[in-house]
Amino acid sequence: MDTESSTPPPPEQPSLPWRIGSAMVMGFVGLNASLFMFQANTTEVHGLDGFLRTLDRRKDPARRERGLITVSNHTCVIDDPLIWGVLPFSYQIDPNNHRFGLGAHDICFTNKIFSTFFSLGQTLPTHRLGHSPLGGLFQPTMVEAVRLMSRQPFTTPYSSPTSAPPVDHSIFSPDITDPFSSPNHTYTYSTNGIDTFPAPSAYENRRYSWIHIFPEGRVHQHPQKMMRYFKWGIARLILEPDVCPDIIPMWIEGNDQIMHESRQWPRFLPRVNKRCGIWFGDNVGGEGNTVFNELRRKWRELVEEDREKEGRGFAMGVLSDGLKYGKEAVELREECTRQIRGAVLAVRRQRGLPDEDPKEGLVEMWRAEGGKREGKMEDGSWVGDV
Repeated sequence: MDTESSTPPPPEQPSLPWRIGSAMVMGFVGLNASLFMFQANTTEVHGLDGFLRTLDRRKDPARRERGLITVSNHTCVIDDPLIWGVLPFSYQIDPNNHRFGLGAHDICFTNKIFSTFFSLGQTLPTHRLGHSPLGGLFQPTMVEAVRLMSRQPFTTPYSSPTSAPPVDHSIFSPDITDPFSSPNHTYTYSTNGIDTFPAPSAYENRRYSWIHIFPEGRVHQHPQKMMRYFKWGIARLILEPDVCPDIIPMWIEGNDQIMHESRQWPRFLPRVNKRCGIWFGDNVGGEGNTVFNELRRKWRELVEEDREKEGRGFAMGVLSDGLKYGKEAVELREECTRQIRGAVLAVRRQRGLPDEDPKEGLVEMWRAEGGKREGKMEDGSWVGDV
């Protein structure tokens, strides 16, 4: 099966109870993030008006023409949701026009309570390669993320009632579905062939969604505000959707003082009376003559060559081995990731910080850390493996 038209029409939206629950969770978390950032701390925000105009243009899902990616440095374990506390409350309670994020499967999805909370909060369960052999660039959640950046219909999009993994109803199981959808296990996916989670890309009003990503892959608190190298997952979200998403680079400062990796007891409590800042950059994606559209053109040529070689196409987000590991495919992801890191550095530069050493963006530079995954590094930075 290699035609997108062979799939049934997608449902319009999740059930009403699920939508209400999602609005409540995101509104509650967003309100508390806002109070914390502006009442318990001092926060300056730059470029928010332009970003809100971008969100306003996307308010009606039926009129969206492309997805939205926001991408930033990662300074503390609660950057998300803190950074979205700067949005007005009316934006907080609109799940149709709010971000999806990637959350650690082994932290955020360990039981039904956590799974329900984070799924209603639009977080996708993601395996971390350092903690699970199921992690990495081609795990099922990355397929789901690529589809959220695109629009229906997809070939073989979701588990059918006969092939979906059985739902474990134990409170200790992470399995959840929208119990009010019918049949609810149709619009799900599995991250490991055993668990079951809702597939938001199944719904028409989640077309061309918004995803925020921290490509450093872990918290990085550097005394000179340097970034780590970026991982390649961001490249998949740019190269593979059916149209080039809008891409808004961001820069975050001060959150590291709220939850510094060196903090003592009580470690679980965020600190107050800190100065924070959030900078929204200009859109570097979308239509037009951009470097990302040129990279996407080359990607489409690779996909077409692969289709002729394989004698068939693949569903949205699903790749052949050639498109996963082939030299040209890898080089395209590497270049795309380098460009997106440069876009974040441009916002950092606008903030007034000096240019960093170009070697900071190379993976070879960070191999000096050896097997040390978190704590204080030789360059004086602190790394958190979450």
